Amino acid sequence: MRQWQGNSIYFGGDYNPEQWPEETWPEDVDLMRRAGVNLVSVGIFSWALLEPTPGRFEFGWLDRVLDLLHDGGIQVDLATATASPPPWLARAHPETLPRRADGTILWPGGRQAYCPSSPVFRERSLELVRAVAGRYAEHPAVVMWHISNELGCHNVHCYCDVSAEAFRGWLRERYGDLDRLNDAWGTAFWSQRYGDWAEINPPRTVTAFANPTQQLDFLRFSSEELRAQLRAEREVLRTLVRQPITTNFMIGMGVKHMDYQSWASDVDLVSNDHYMTAADPQAHLGLALAADHTRGVAGGDPWLLMEHSTSAVQWQPRNVAKLPGQLRRNSLAHVARGADGVLFFQWRASRAGAEKFHSALVPHAGPDTKVFREVCQLGADLKALAEIRGSRVDADVAILFDWEAWWAVELDSHPSVDVTYADRMNALYGSLWRAGVTADVVHPSADLSGYRLVLVPTLYLVRDADVAALHRYVEAGGTAAVTYFSGIVDANDHIRLGGYPGAFRELLGVRTEEFFPLREGEKVRLDDGSTADVWTEWVHPDGAEVLASYTDGPLPGVPALTRNQVGDGAAWYVGTRLDEPATDRLVARLLAETGVRPAASAPPGVEVVRRRDGDRTWLFAINHTDTEVRLPAHGVELLTGGHCAGELALPAGEVAVVREDRT
Repeated sequence: MRQWQGNSIYFGGDYNPEQWPEETWPEDVDLMRRAGVNLVSVGIFSWALLEPTPGRFEFGWLDRVLDLLHDGGIQVDLATATASPPPWLARAHPETLPRRADGTILWPGGRQAYCPSSPVFRERSLELVRAVAGRYAEHPAVVMWHISNELGCHNVHCYCDVSAEAFRGWLRERYGDLDRLNDAWGTAFWSQRYGDWAEINPPRTVTAFANPTQQLDFLRFSSEELRAQLRAEREVLRTLVRQPITTNFMIGMGVKHMDYQSWASDVDLVSNDHYMTAADPQAHLGLALAADHTRGVAGGDPWLLMEHSTSAVQWQPRNVAKLPGQLRRNSLAHVARGADGVLFFQWRASRAGAEKFHSALVPHAGPDTKVFREVCQLGADLKALAEIRGSRVDADVAILFDWEAWWAVELDSHPSVDVTYADRMNALYGSLWRAGVTADVVHPSADLSGYRLVLVPTLYLVRDADVAALHRYVEAGGTAAVTYFSGIVDANDHIRLGGYPGAFRELLGVRTEEFFPLREGEKVRLDDGSTADVWTEWVHPDGAEVLASYTDGPLPGVPALTRNQVGDGAAWYVGTRLDEPATDRLVARLLAETGVRPAASAPPGVEVVRRRDGDRTWLFAINHTDTEVRLPAHGVELLTGGHCAGELALPAGEVAVVREDRT
């Protein structure tokens, strides 16, 4: 893997000088220097300018931009510019345009108007990569290469004939012969058996429920087709350039159809885009979860926040602006959880186009604004925090997450539409956050030996090897907590027979004979005082200790919460959807049993995270409340924010970072 350059925290954002008159560019560089910007992403959506007609490249404007940035001391993350093809490609090759499941063609005029399986798009895009990389491989401003942009954001699934043929080829490689495919897809049901590869199509619009394994395989295929584009561009770059290579993932934004865990090995550093939902008053929890998940995908290594917003975006129904101080809190929360760079979309707010109302580092009103003043303050903060670069985040808890399990659990024709993949993960994570405990969000195949507690929310689809690994973890002394609708199916979405929760029956010491999902709005009570909704099931203990049972609902007296001693460890089963207070109490019991402690003693609403490099540690404290709070702080040196004299005084909405005493 190629290493990041320099020893400072990256700060900047997308820079699109092609949107502005050239006389604006020197002012941009002056303002960047004033703000402390040291890295900008350039050329992301510039294919139509770089190659205005097929095979004719015009680099003069980009030459001048890169030279100007270099002279100003600004480093560049240079894009391959393949993110959105120019209109001439669709005109010459309409077969490159993507189609929806119902056959609707998606035309140019937005972005990413291409079929990921198109050989024509692949050929033309790689020719552009070769041209750009060949020209700028040794340019002194370029310290990083940026493949495409948010791959699959708008075109992850294409159902055209080109995609259909590519899907058949992918299936041939996966299964080898039709007998194995028919078995995996369960085609004996509804007379779906295939006798020729040509009979197979993507799961286009059908009369009833589409074959679930066909749907699942198409989701796998679609992620792999986008990954193939990523890898193809990477291979071209690696023959021509020496700088590290990345692309921006979209972890934690509800974007579910790219398996980023499998993509992580294809980049030299993991980068992520994250935008908050303005309507969510607890959006800072989602931000923290996204950051912890990005760190998990990065294998615990530092990562780069490639995009977030200084204030409002333009694509939500109501685009609420960030209040004073929120820009800083959001940015440093990402840094607390492992980001070694903080970049925004974009440098200067656009005056035209679909994103003209999206906030930027330089707003429409110019630098004499709240936003730009806060940008300058953040630049100073990040400069003061340079010493933390390369450090890692402390976490004693892991949450298991698998994109394929997400895809599978939310297919149609299931027991309850109210069972969604993110629900229990968000609930358990929220309880950990309120307890001041940091978690790594990792794949089920990850090494779990370093964690005291592993949470397994709604892992509906799970592989045998991952089940065995979790069992070994518990036997060796670990504690795991598994929620309902986990372990139900294998990798082909086939039910694991013999009783639920299937793959986890032995580990959990329970057997469920039937699901009893609840009606909309229906609630049940447990004999420990808890309240739950959405889900109940007829659980029989098979060695497990019963911790709580239902007092009402369809299953009075039936266990809802159990604990099973396995070797030196314990496995808990949560067979219902506990409400927030009950989930908080459950997590508190798990933390007490495992000895997991918060990063620091802090009042409610204060986020505390610790980064570590050898015996050096830094504590981040983020006050999300509207009042000043005080935290114990002995023998520490304040790097930024707050006041410190025996204790840390943290004003409302403020962030403080302290270097802790090595003892």
